[in-house]
Amino acid sequence: MSRIGRYLPQGIQEKGREIRTFMPKYGCVNERRNQLHEVIRLSGMNLIIDDTDHPLIIKVASIQSARMQVYFIDNEDYFQRKYVLMDENNEYFDDNDERTIFFARGVLETVRKLRWSPDIVHCHGWMTALIPLYLKKAYHDDPLYSNSKVIYSVYDDYFDNMLNKEFVNKLIVEGITKEDINILEKPNYENLSRIALDMADATIIGSKEINKNISKYIKSIKKPVLEYKSEDEYINAYSDFYDQILTMRGDEA
Repeated sequence: MSRIGRYLPQGIQEKGREIRTFMPKYGCVNERRNQLHEVIRLSGMNLIIDDTDHPLIIKVASIQSARMQVYFIDNEDYFQRKYVLMDENNEYFDDNDERTIFFARGVLETVRKLRWSPDIVHCHGWMTALIPLYLKKAYHDDPLYSNSKVIYSVYDDYFDNMLNKEFVNKLIVEGITKEDINILEKPNYENLSRIALDMADATIIGSKEINKNISKYIKSIKKPVLEYKSEDEYINAYSDFYDQILTMRGDEA
């Protein structure tokens, strides 16, 4: 996932397309070494999750060799710890549910501030799984996103614990009802993946092996799917798949 996240945007950009790349600013990302700096004009918004305000901080770094910038979604409560998803004892963080909510909403609000209208929103892995839901339900009236197609890449990033039991209640914002997300009353990896797949316009298999139940579900929903592609072929294959999805009519999406 990290290699695709690094080289796919560069490859797509070299084909003449404009890209934006976002990721969480995990504590293991060295700000000094990678020359991250805060973008004041994009920061300063508070996102309310579970009746608590959480400041959204946007940082950016450049990959000079690729002439590409990466935007980092940051917040002291969620992304300052040095570990990514689990602590030093390999226990999943209790607030991973809020971290994925914050990241999804943080990305979409930052794109709004950039006033940039994406043709394709490509989401990688379960940390991005809520973005298709928010785009199709909470942001569907926003002119910036009205024509955006969403692609969800599934990887071998399975986790076997449950997210917080209050996940559903924390998710609800204007445009999203409990009926939309009742499957997340059982907030596990498979149900979170199903929400993403249901809301996305298309799917890419990003790993050689993925969860077997999710593999079966992908076949059942009858949406465009790009099967796993090797490191030598995925950039061209993904680019062609983007073109295919962009030509879909509304009744096919």
